Amino acid sequence: MSTLADHFRTAFVTGASTGLGRAFADMLLADGVEVWGTARDTARLPARPRFHAVALDLADGAAAERTFREADAAAGGFDLVINNAGFGVFGDFAATDFALWQHQLEAMLVNTARLAHAALPGLRARRRGALVNVASLAAEFPLPFQSAYNMAKAGLAALSESLMTEVAGSGVVVIDLRPGDYRTDFDGAVRRDPAAFTPRMARVWDAFAAMMRSGPPPAHAAAALRRALLARRSGTVRTGRFFQAQLAPLLARFGSLRLRRRIQERYFDVTP
Repeated sequence: MSTLADHFRTAFVTGASTGLGRAFADMLLADGVEVWGTARDTARLPARPRFHAVALDLADGAAAERTFREADAAAGGFDLVINNAGFGVFGDFAATDFALWQHQLEAMLVNTARLAHAALPGLRARRRGALVNVASLAAEFPLPFQSAYNMAKAGLAALSESLMTEVAGSGVVVIDLRPGDYRTDFDGAVRRDPAAFTPRMARVWDAFAAMMRSGPPPAHAAAALRRALLARRSGTVRTGRFFQAQLAPLLARFGSLRLRRRIQERYFDVTP
């Protein structure tokens, strides 16, 4: 049976301390891949054989790129790069300081794209490997009161789509991974001010938090990514509970935009 180590010697995974990033690192290590995993605080990265802890903060794009290039050189060139790191901000767009939205967009879109830009020349020169950009189903079904997150993930998905065309025939694979709600600590890490919540915002937040708590475990997303990597084809991979990852996109494809918005309203209890 083929394993990922048959195709990828080394991997670089951002945001590897918890949640999906931790599950991706665990999955790669179990398949024999040597992993460089990042966190802002390396104390949050557990020591394991063939795992290299890397301190990286996407808030500083230039520093993040330098860190990536240093790790890439130490690894002898990464065969697999997974851009996973990110964070949430929950709030009314107009009532929240724009600096916070800008910070999120710069970290999760601009500086994540910068890492992809740094990784691709080496992958193309070696004519093998894969770049995985972890977007979100929020690119298709935007989350209420998480406007910059939606913009960042939609932008990342669009970047992946562009790169799939650009790397065609090069031996490099680009995967646009779009997870739905998973049982991680993401909702606990979302930056928010409950004191500023309106009743409507409170209902939406409660619905969002409940869906996160009841979602599949992160290993489910890791298994979906593993299958996609073994297939060695560029493309979009939706993963999550059945309704989010399969049924809702099907309804959106064949239904109207109005229907999609109605589904969103009911799903998040966002009606006025």
